[in-house]
Amino acid sequence: MTDFAVIGKPLPKVDAAAKVTGRAVYADDMLLPRTLHCRILRSPHPHARILSIDTSAARRMEGVRAVITGADLPVRFGILPVTQDERALEHEKVRYAGDPIAAVAATDEEIAAAACDAISVEYAVLEPVMSIEDALKNPKDERIQDYGGPNNIHKLVALEFGDVDAGLARADHVREDVFFFQGNTHLPMEQHSAIATYVAGKITLWSSTQVVHYVHRALAKVLGLPMHRIRVIGAAHGGGFGGKTDPFAHEIIVCKLAMMTGRPVKCTLTREEVFYAHRGRHPVLMWVRTGVRRDGRITAMHFRSALDGGAYGSYGVASTFYTGALQTVTYDIPAYRFEGCRVFTNKPPCGPKRGHGTPQPRFALELHLEKIAHDLGMDPVDLKQRNFVQPMTRTVNWLRVTSCGLDECTERVLTASGYRHRERRPGHGMGFAISSYLSGAGTAIYWNDMPHSEVQLKVDRGGVTAYCGAMDIGQGSDSVLAAIVAEELGIQPAEVRLVTADTDTTPIDLGSYSSRVTFMAGNAAIEAARKMRAMLVGAAAAKMGCDAAAVVVETGRIGDYSFEEASILAEAKFGALTSAGSYTPPKLAGPYKGAGVGPSPAYSFTACVVDLDADSRTGLVHVNKVWIAHDVGRAINPLLVEGQVEGSVYMGLGEALMEEQTFRKGLHKWPSMLEYKSPTFLDMPEVQTLIVETVDPEGPYGAKEAGQGPLLPVAPAVCAAVHDALGVWIDEVPVTPEKVVEALRRKNKGEPARFGPLRFPDVPYPPCIKVEPPAKDLDHAPAASI
Repeated sequence: MTDFAVIGKPLPKVDAAAKVTGRAVYADDMLLPRTLHCRILRSPHPHARILSIDTSAARRMEGVRAVITGADLPVRFGILPVTQDERALEHEKVRYAGDPIAAVAATDEEIAAAACDAISVEYAVLEPVMSIEDALKNPKDERIQDYGGPNNIHKLVALEFGDVDAGLARADHVREDVFFFQGNTHLPMEQHSAIATYVAGKITLWSSTQVVHYVHRALAKVLGLPMHRIRVIGAAHGGGFGGKTDPFAHEIIVCKLAMMTGRPVKCTLTREEVFYAHRGRHPVLMWVRTGVRRDGRITAMHFRSALDGGAYGSYGVASTFYTGALQTVTYDIPAYRFEGCRVFTNKPPCGPKRGHGTPQPRFALELHLEKIAHDLGMDPVDLKQRNFVQPMTRTVNWLRVTSCGLDECTERVLTASGYRHRERRPGHGMGFAISSYLSGAGTAIYWNDMPHSEVQLKVDRGGVTAYCGAMDIGQGSDSVLAAIVAEELGIQPAEVRLVTADTDTTPIDLGSYSSRVTFMAGNAAIEAARKMRAMLVGAAAAKMGCDAAAVVVETGRIGDYSFEEASILAEAKFGALTSAGSYTPPKLAGPYKGAGVGPSPAYSFTACVVDLDADSRTGLVHVNKVWIAHDVGRAINPLLVEGQVEGSVYMGLGEALMEEQTFRKGLHKWPSMLEYKSPTFLDMPEVQTLIVETVDPEGPYGAKEAGQGPLLPVAPAVCAAVHDALGVWIDEVPVTPEKVVEALRRKNKGEPARFGPLRFPDVPYPPCIKVEPPAKDLDHAPAASI
């Protein structure tokens, strides 16, 4: 198929009208008859033993219908099978300020809040651990978690692909640098919200989750109910960015309270609670050493990371591996050593945020190569281009690269921005950076052989309904699903009814994260739609007395018949018209432990140029324009792709210049949207988005991800532009005016013209697991089994 009727067209979202007219129903909009309201009592201490909890006063309050503590929900849960370390309510020990301890269901929210205030908790306060350096030391009181280690280390990783020492010895120049990427949070417009009912022995939960499947699993485990007695429905979504992929305490709590009271129970977190529930970007310290030849070609790289994970595991093991996995997907590194470490601290737990574990190392890698280019007297763009990976190759750490548009992305942003002919004036700079990201993880969070996504279709009296477990979190996955079904059946997307993210009515989908939905649910939808199309065409052909190959499918028609007429013919011929499709990624993981993090059926690629002015007196940075080219394989809907790219640029600029999740004595410094600095529309520069289509051989119509990769190059491009403008390196984000002024002060005093971490801590990494690299050519390097 080469001529598309729907694919590639800039059509509006199928849910646009509902969103802009207020008809979309979010979880917090729902108020069922006799709904009780839930508030949660949270710890004021970052680290403490719970000696006693007295709920008697709260239980006596008028309007209170139920009070629960951790004793009512003792089973631990978590997103990864290896870190089931959370309780919905903790009754033994709290590990961060904000850890949930007790919950109240009452007839209104004010009574529930007052009842929480009436609960008396006696603590034995422990010494909090608030930094990576402190977490690596012997704890003064006790460890935060009773697993991992030594000290408060959660996870250690050490892998070596090829001979790094020999590669460094062959280099003409070796450089090492240290960088820091501050933690930040998702800041979705919609706060987390959930409402549950318990009717006839069955729980129904509506939640603003990104993954109904994992909430379903967590509820079954903690509540001790079979999964068929639990239904999870994804309500309309007001933004997630990774922050709603974990199962959350409030989702479990409202279900338990509904079971106890027999009434609907609802909980919407306050904005301050969302800042503490968090699961956002890890703060990461990084050290990198790279050897290069005189022509700039990389001979070997050694990369170390240390992640501040907060109090619980969340996705942290995967996050740790991700800080080392994708360096090789953009640059051809012949020998690579990665050592990673995640520590527990008494802060809110970190997890996945747009780009999950890869913006931090991308920031370090891009700036590190910039500095190497300056050392060699080369143009940084030239040095990077000489090391670009090529299509249809395998990286040194066994990642399979299929389509790759890095060269075209780079040339397009350089040409559009005039980068090579840029204006040279004091205080003006331009910076360049690239990135890559997954089109979904190639392995599931828990080991199983089930498909990663399934789609079912029903055609009934001319109406088409698509059932899919994926959740549209604003990225437009519903529109992509409708477009694919419509393209195959010769109808318009608006004619496809969608039933999504409902564990009772839709087949399995592993959720909206890792930029997986277009690729995986899209491939499942194509398979289901092509089966349905074959039935419709077959019935029409039989009636027309011709071969199926002679039946033309076009807008609203199947051969000589309207779509409705053809569907009636097909139902008469085949019975009820249903079809199903599924998608399972190929087995791509390399032959070593930890190889499950990083493989993807396809990688997107991005190149970015930032133009800015930087004031040498005040340190203020003003971004004038961003040019960004994104290799999406094929744009199913260019309008949606542009929206995703612009959203990534917006979020990337926030992380580069403003956003930081910092704490003082365990308390968040800015737990409100007023005080937590993020860009407003006044701060947003013009963005020119350039879509590059490489037509991936395995993506649906050639499509790859478009939701996360474009965020990654923004921060390093900003820092490269600041150096271009002022001659100073800011080796940590956010780039605040104070850091710029301090770097300039050091430069003027003859000190190193930089601001950033001075050293990388001593981490007890284990001996490296040595892995033999694969053959580079894909034809000679078949995928290893997991």
